[in-house]
Amino acid sequence: MKSVKANGPAEADKPSEHELTARSDPFPQGDGEMAANGLGSLVRRVSDASRREIKNLVGELQTLDKKLQNDGDRIQNYIEEYAGLNQQIMQLTTIISDSVKKIPDSRGVH
Repeated sequence: MKSVKANGPAEADKPSEHELTARSDPFPQGDGEMAANGLGSLVRRVSDASRREIKNLVGELQTLDKKLQNDGDRIQNYIEEYAGLNQQIMQLTTIISDSVKKIPDSRGVH
């Protein structure tokens, strides 16, 4: 009769500790170029997504910049219009005041 060793056929089917470590290693030894390409691809995808997001943000900032410029121009026009109207009102007030001063005083006459 043959005796079955502890390292018999059932034990031979189990992977060794080294094999388990090698399988879970994201950058296996000997596949350095393939691992570098995979890492490069991952970095490229992440950076592309970040670049797209930055471009979107820059576009939004440019839109806001144009809106602020347009709003600033519109407000400046309103201020200039207000200043012109205010000047006209001051001139009319002066004319009315001067005209009222020329009206004879009727309080002292009976």
